Amino acid sequence: MIPTLAEASRQIEAGTLSPVALTEACLDRVNRLDPTLHAFIRTTTDRAMAEAKAAADRVASGRRIGPLDGIPIAHKDIYETAGLATTAHSRLLEHYVPTADGPVVQRWREAGTVMLGKLATHEFAFGGPSFDLPWPPARNPWDPARFTAGSSSGTGAAVASGMILGGTGSDTGGSIRGPAALCGLAGFKPTYGLVSRRGILPLAYSMDHAGPLAWTVEDCAMLLDAMAGHDPLDPASADRPVPAFHAGLGAGVQGLRIGVVRHWHEADHPVSATTIASIDAAAALLRGLGATVQDVTLPHLEDFNSCGFVILVTEAFAAHEPWMRSDFSKYGELLRDRMALGALVSGADYVQAVRHRRALCQAVTAAMADVDLLLTASAAGEAPLIDQVPKWANFIRPSLTMPFNVTGQPALSICSGFGDGGLPLSIQLAGRPFEDARVLAAGHAYEGATAWRQTRPALAA
Repeated sequence: MIPTLAEASRQIEAGTLSPVALTEACLDRVNRLDPTLHAFIRTTTDRAMAEAKAAADRVASGRRIGPLDGIPIAHKDIYETAGLATTAHSRLLEHYVPTADGPVVQRWREAGTVMLGKLATHEFAFGGPSFDLPWPPARNPWDPARFTAGSSSGTGAAVASGMILGGTGSDTGGSIRGPAALCGLAGFKPTYGLVSRRGILPLAYSMDHAGPLAWTVEDCAMLLDAMAGHDPLDPASADRPVPAFHAGLGAGVQGLRIGVVRHWHEADHPVSATTIASIDAAAALLRGLGATVQDVTLPHLEDFNSCGFVILVTEAFAAHEPWMRSDFSKYGELLRDRMALGALVSGADYVQAVRHRRALCQAVTAAMADVDLLLTASAAGEAPLIDQVPKWANFIRPSLTMPFNVTGQPALSICSGFGDGGLPLSIQLAGRPFEDARVLAAGHAYEGATAWRQTRPALAA
């Protein structure tokens, strides 16, 4: 039985679970499952065992640091780690070794986490799933022939399979919430500025968010407690008090007003019938827990998608232009082709997208004057086959996750059941900026009233 992060933490605190035994069990799953799932780019077995033994010593002497002490985790390979290669899953950075940990990596290390290694991603968090890179793409533990979504692909696969109990992700257009949706996890994109992005290889500076993926919302809240906080060296970091997210999970949804953005998942980007049924069931469940539920209308999903994509690809090309000119052939095909579009965007196009972004933010703010949370889909349905993912997927249908990167609002993807193929379905909850605790409390209440967290992938079992 694979424990949740919260369960493992309580057992370590009670002395009924050793961080060493827990780490050994996770490493055993890595050895057995990763040759199939390719979630890890590299493992740090010796370091993990040393950190687990140090955690066990602290527990034995009554010096446990906190609830994450002794918990096995791993980092998406765009998070800089001192003395350990950070590749962004790209040939260009295959031998890049940072000299310092990024702030999130440092905070988790200081919280006592046990690092098992670095996790697969889409190349520079944008080009994937790619089959022409030094490492293969991660695969879905529910069915290894299926896609994990991206770009936090390795984190999604590693958490769902129980190789780690939590991991880092980044989200520029849905890269935390997508893997959470297709791998049946909880994935949280915090408010823009709540978590430092310094020490994380950038994609689009005005839309990049850092956040956690884990099996449950409770686990995500515990991880976020150790991630959030002001960083004066990150110009986008918010200098404001940070609530205790885990402590606030009991707030529930009593009295909350929830707006279902029905036209997004029924008309703008029609999702599967089973996904719609799971959203309707979630709305009914939340109503039964004391919330009021109503439909709300926001701008068309394509407005957010077009605006967000122009900003993303322009900012990404600006960051990569020197390499795109000098080392174009070293990129994988998907990253190369997607990134090159940024060269075709004019300064006027970018400015107009930024102006339109402001209008979209104002429209969402106005709509949320009457509701506390928004509810919609986070994925169209069950995971597709990994070799059938279109290169230009966002040009075929607008992204269901991009709106909250455009607005910077907190957004959570959680499992809402299983489809006809036995693969996970998901819902998405979003709140007002810096009301992250409310989003997490609502997601926790939903999870506590459902049985979805009792089913793990057969591969993990």
